[in-house]
Amino acid sequence: MKKMTIIEKAHELGEMIKASKEMEALSLAEKVQQEDSDAQQLIADFNIKRLNLAREIQGGKISEEEAIKKNNEAFSEMVEKSESIKKYVEAKKQFDNLVNSVNNVINIYIMGEQQGCTHNCSTCGGCH
Repeated sequence: MKKMTIIEKAHELGEMIKASKEMEALSLAEKVQQEDSDAQQLIADFNIKRLNLAREIQGGKISEEEAIKKNNEAFSEMVEKSESIKKYVEAKKQFDNLVNSVNNVINIYIMGEQQGCTHNCSTCGGCH
């Protein structure tokens, strides 16, 4: 197959992903979140907490594991406080799942079947 044909197919795939319901939902959720001043304040506060945690790690006040735990707790708290953030996080997860599935399928075709392939797509995390 010619290189240009491969690139053309990549463009086509990109356009299909761009037109997907997952991308549409992500774009809408992002717009709503950006227009939500309360959500923007929660995000700003969360980012400050993350910076403070990084400083605490550098200063040896807390371990990296403890910082990760506190970061995850702060993130969960932020998501729970804002419906627009919650919808954005869910839409991002769905979009990422789509992109990861596409990448997995491409990798399977490039590298060949993975060991343990049952030829039953319902058992494979790469094709969903």
